[in-house]
Amino acid sequence: MCGILAIIGKGKDEKIVKQLSKRMSHRGPDESDTHISRNGHILSHERLSIIDLHTGRQPIQGSSTAWMIHNGEIYNHQELRQGILKDHTFRTKSDSEVIVHLYEKFGYDFVDRLDGDFAFVVIDGDDYIAGRDPLGVKPLYYGVDERGRMYFASEMKPITDQCKTFATFPPGHYYTPSTGFVKYYKPEYEDFTKANKELDLSLIREKLTEATRKRLMTDVPIGVLLSGGLDSSLISSIAARLLKEKELHSFSIGLDADSPDAKAARKVADFLGTKHHEVHFTIEQGIAILDKLIWHLETYDVTSIRASTPMYFLSKAITDLGVKVVLSGEGADEIFGGYLYFRNAPSTIDFQKETIERVQKLFTADLLRADKSTMANGLEVRVPFLDKAFLDTAMLINGEEKQPKTHDDIEKYILRKAFDTPENPYLPTEVLWRQKEQFSDGVGYSWVDTLIDFCSSQVTDEQMDLATELFPYNTPSTKEAYYYRTIFHKFYPQVSAAQTVRKWIPKWQENQDPSGRANAAHVQADTEIAKATVSI
Repeated sequence: MCGILAIIGKGKDEKIVKQLSKRMSHRGPDESDTHISRNGHILSHERLSIIDLHTGRQPIQGSSTAWMIHNGEIYNHQELRQGILKDHTFRTKSDSEVIVHLYEKFGYDFVDRLDGDFAFVVIDGDDYIAGRDPLGVKPLYYGVDERGRMYFASEMKPITDQCKTFATFPPGHYYTPSTGFVKYYKPEYEDFTKANKELDLSLIREKLTEATRKRLMTDVPIGVLLSGGLDSSLISSIAARLLKEKELHSFSIGLDADSPDAKAARKVADFLGTKHHEVHFTIEQGIAILDKLIWHLETYDVTSIRASTPMYFLSKAITDLGVKVVLSGEGADEIFGGYLYFRNAPSTIDFQKETIERVQKLFTADLLRADKSTMANGLEVRVPFLDKAFLDTAMLINGEEKQPKTHDDIEKYILRKAFDTPENPYLPTEVLWRQKEQFSDGVGYSWVDTLIDFCSSQVTDEQMDLATELFPYNTPSTKEAYYYRTIFHKFYPQVSAAQTVRKWIPKWQENQDPSGRANAAHVQADTEIAKATVSI
């Protein structure tokens, strides 16, 4: 995990580029370097050392004239080295280096050979290619300045005041000057009619186990985020089984020891035998860091900010203990229709279409939050549920198997059933069948409630009346949304910046607040949590 910045075009001062790159130094606190090509193109890299700690410094040169920078992990790099790249001589043991050699061997047609989470740029003379992983686990932005130079960066910070226009690089695509954007990731599951496979519980276990196994690849200490919900608890359980006798550190956060997630996480940690660390934060501390947090997140999305606040505090505590990599449970709710509003889907087709759309838009919400709130403190998050092979299995299951039949059915039933193995249990029964809590709720219900009240106290009715004039794009319709938007606008006033943010609101329920408690199916439903429709 790192921060990358590429500027394609002559004339940019190297000192300025280094300063721009340092705006992302939190992503790569271990080392930094740049490369200027003979043609004047510049690659800059802020490194968080995970694989090949001693020789994996970037930018990395290929066999001849090509150079590359990369953010992320390539989990099949050893397979590629020993297989289709066995005739190549490598300069490092870094997983990243396979990218430049694949380019040298196959030209542009190589990105779908990568199994991992990545954002990269390769330059070769005046030719270049940039690419992003299938789901957008790793962030990437692109822009053009007034002289026509092309920029690519892991975050908006280095380019917002340099480019006249910029945007989010679409996941599952690569870009070259001759082809423009090319969609290389074309999974069968994007066609909702293909979701007709019979349910195979053992195959679900097998694929998720393998997805977790490959994400244990590291040369530094690794841990697990353990909220006590189903998704993170399953990943923690699988990791504990794979690591066997090795000590596994688990981490949870809440307002106090009695928060819903904290209590459930302790049960799981005791059951698994992990070395558990429980972090607490106060509501006052959360409110105090909102400015800093939104600068890191580069979003004004309500649910992302609510959930990122505890994640920020947790990631700081994790890195303070010397752990650089953690596994997390992002993606399961989208794949299996786990959010409570899915119960209200009018038909199985609507249910299936919504799972597809949510997976495709993960990069605008949960993946953005997971990456930027943790990388703010130099922590890498890996997400086994979004493994390509697991997605090919889980997303093609007949939609009727996934969809709750009545309000008494629990969400993500088939995922729970797949790991309900009494003879060799993965989790305590009460955790395996625990109802969904969205992260911002699970840390303690008073966090969201107090946050709404605080924001309301900071924004007047008169300001809300003028919201359309100040923010004509994605006009906020609640005081909480307005407050976040004003902070975002202070750091990122450009229209292009506002346009990178996408809404996250639940479908098929009257209350549009993103809190899970806004759904009447929640065991402690609070449908008055926000009276007005939430907008970002």
